[in-house]
Amino acid sequence: MQRPFRLRSSADFARLRQSGRAIRHPFLTLSFAPNDLAHNRYGFIVSKQVGNAVIRNRVRRRIREAVRLVSPSLLPGHDLVWIARNGIADQPYNMINEAVLELLRRARLAKPETPR
Repeated sequence: MQRPFRLRSSADFARLRQSGRAIRHPFLTLSFAPNDLAHNRYGFIVSKQVGNAVIRNRVRRRIREAVRLVSPSLLPGHDLVWIARNGIADQPYNMINEAVLELLRRARLAKPETPR
């Protein structure tokens, strides 16, 4: 993700936690809220409960790649935080990709022409 599209400050994460909506999936949680920008910003959280550093980084890369591929077909102007849940480390990439797509559809952030 390029720097303008990243959520980095703790204030942004705290704002999403307080005023954003959260949608849960067995592998991921999506927290989102509108922002005042013309583009989306993304944050990724993988806690130590998921696994050691190697596993956490692998999970983060997989989630980031799934989001990167679908990001051009999302409605702009939102901050999205993806939180990995226990059990995601054992899942193949295609299951993580399906979880990302399902959460975006449930949040109504995906444009209607987003492929399955």
